[in-house]
Amino acid sequence: MTRSRVRLDQPRASRSLLPEYDPEAFGRLSERVARFLGTGRFIVWMTLVIIVWVLWNIFAPAHVRFDEYPFIFLTLMLSLQASYAAPLILLAQNRQDDRDRVNLEQDRKQNERSIADTEYLTREIAALRMGLGEVATRDWIRSEFQDLVKEMDDRRMLAPERDEDDR
Repeated sequence: MTRSRVRLDQPRASRSLLPEYDPEAFGRLSERVARFLGTGRFIVWMTLVIIVWVLWNIFAPAHVRFDEYPFIFLTLMLSLQASYAAPLILLAQNRQDDRDRVNLEQDRKQNERSIADTEYLTREIAALRMGLGEVATRDWIRSEFQDLVKEMDDRRMLAPERDEDDR
């Protein structure tokens, strides 16, 4: 009796009886179905199918009718369609909620960055204003020159009087 050797350095290959699928592809499909179920086109097509179904099973020859008057098969088909539509719509809504949550988080982070930038700029503007209080502006220099010119004119006016007084 020979036993196959078990290798501990390699992962064990596990086989699942369940089919494998791509959850992202399935989610995209469910969103497409949910988007179609929410349109007027779907309602028109569904209405046409039901009308044709009912008219066929009322007016067609008896040997080609497949669903007699209480339309049990039609009820079964509509229930089956609803039983698949509801989870697909819920799945699409959950995916949309996840996207909204991610977008909300990104918006929140962007707002925090904007607030931080605004606060930084406010501090910089305040520092510039304080610095400008110590800087000589053109108007201040002009007023100082005007004061100096006036003072020199006053001294000139007083200077001739002194010269006459000195003689």
